[in-house]
Amino acid sequence: MKDVTFREILAYYWPHVVVYKWPTILGLTTFAVGGVLDAAIKPLLYKKLIDTTALEVNAASLETLALTLFGVAVVILTYNILFRIADFAHTYAQSNIMKHLTDESFARVADHSQEFFSNTFVGALVAKVKRYTDSFEALHDAFAFNILMNGLTLVVTFGILLWIAPLLGSIFIVWLAVYVVITVWFLRRKIPKDIAHATSQSRTTGALADAISNILTVKMFARAKSEEETFADITKDQEIKRRNTWNWDTWQRMFQGLAVGIVEIAVIVGAVVLWSRGEITPGTIVLVQLYLISLFNITWTLGRQIARIVQALNDAKEMIEIFKTPPSVADTEHPEPVRITKGEIRFENVVFKYTGNKPVFKGLSLHIPAGEKVGLVGHSGAGKSTITKLILRFTDIESGRITIDGQDVTRVLQDDLRRSIAYVPQEPVLFHRSLRENIAYGKPNATEEEVISAARRAHAHDFIMNLPKGYDTLVGERGIKLSGGERQRIAIARAMLKDAPVLILDEATSSLDSISERHIQDALTELMKGRTTLVIAHRLSTVQYMDRILVFSEGAVIEDGTHTELIAKRDGTYRELWDEQSGGFLGE
Repeated sequence: MKDVTFREILAYYWPHVVVYKWPTILGLTTFAVGGVLDAAIKPLLYKKLIDTTALEVNAASLETLALTLFGVAVVILTYNILFRIADFAHTYAQSNIMKHLTDESFARVADHSQEFFSNTFVGALVAKVKRYTDSFEALHDAFAFNILMNGLTLVVTFGILLWIAPLLGSIFIVWLAVYVVITVWFLRRKIPKDIAHATSQSRTTGALADAISNILTVKMFARAKSEEETFADITKDQEIKRRNTWNWDTWQRMFQGLAVGIVEIAVIVGAVVLWSRGEITPGTIVLVQLYLISLFNITWTLGRQIARIVQALNDAKEMIEIFKTPPSVADTEHPEPVRITKGEIRFENVVFKYTGNKPVFKGLSLHIPAGEKVGLVGHSGAGKSTITKLILRFTDIESGRITIDGQDVTRVLQDDLRRSIAYVPQEPVLFHRSLRENIAYGKPNATEEEVISAARRAHAHDFIMNLPKGYDTLVGERGIKLSGGERQRIAIARAMLKDAPVLILDEATSSLDSISERHIQDALTELMKGRTTLVIAHRLSTVQYMDRILVFSEGAVIEDGTHTELIAKRDGTYRELWDEQSGGFLGE
């Protein structure tokens, strides 16, 4: 993909800024005016105070002092009022914009296909979303407090200096031009280091999330030491890249400090010489010194802020790259209203392969009548799970057609399609929410009675009521507080409550003990009535009562029939699989 430009990044931020343009404009304006009053106008009043105190004390000088002090008070009060208004306006705009950016990031990420998430570290993805919104905060603050406010202060200050002391003002302008050129030189060479650092950060975050999410496997295989060493290598790479960019900052600050010292000496010497010639007043020397302090703070801060801006833009680039990557599974521009009510499924000469792999299906054709219960059997890699992914449009076919009730699944919105299908995966993952919310996820408006009824039918109600908070119990991240069988029963209850015309069970009883499985099979039998049901099975006992069993091998259906019909073929593949089962499961 072509590299993301800074203009593209700003183009993604800008629409959200426009929504809150009036509080943004109010905040920026009041910050700018307040900054000029404090840094440029107030020193002029102090100059007036010094010059007046050098005069003979009389009624006129005392009146001038009083008016000047009043002016200082007005400036200080106005500055504080403007800054408080700016703070509230800036906070309101920035907080809301960051909320919308986070929402947009989630929506755009969620729009990607299941394949995208299979190939992306969750931890790294979360870090990219956070850096994207944090980058806006950094850019917004930098523009408000530094580029606009300090930039306007610089312009006004230089104008006043050129008016009062042209020579000193000219020295400042020449110095600033040189300072900016050298600062830009530093920044252009620092950008690649910042990009490398951001990439290493994402890698570290992803590796950490991967290891922690698989901590049980790490402990079971006694690989903690090995994981620590691997992680240490990753963090060492990050440390080197972080140190490289920080060291470059140090060199830049060294130049800035030297440049500031040189111009400070030159300007003060020049001011003293001009005073000795009677060309400027003592108040002008004080004014120059105050401006020196202000200008050095501004230029020093601007140098650091420009570096921060570049860093923020680099941090945002990773998220923009995801935004620019079109989803591999996209909705049609002109979707049809979904008409799935019965669940008749057809595969018509379907060709499909995963990215970079050999074809899974080379022209698969299937017909599953509405209401039929079908078992999908075969060794791992035969294509059983791929069938369900294609029906759900987790990935798209290369050619051919898949229809449900005569409607091409690519012609309806993905969400509409999936609302018509209840799916229980082999390893169900729950939200870190209450059991009630997890069961009702497929039907958010479900009543308490409906939730409890589904839990009872899935034989989950009893264990739920034995928990301290019952249906209000939080299940932990990914449902970790529940056993595998308990998670499976919650997933089955969720599918029961969804009440869709098509039901897909991906080894839905694999995590249950024998007693629980017997109870669940009764519930599943009831659930399957009147619904088109696909059951992926590695344990053949779960499909022997299906209306029909399809045996897959290398992406093709090699046998099709009932359990009784297939088991009668003594040289058939299904009979061979049945005979070779170990503990009720298929071998590889």
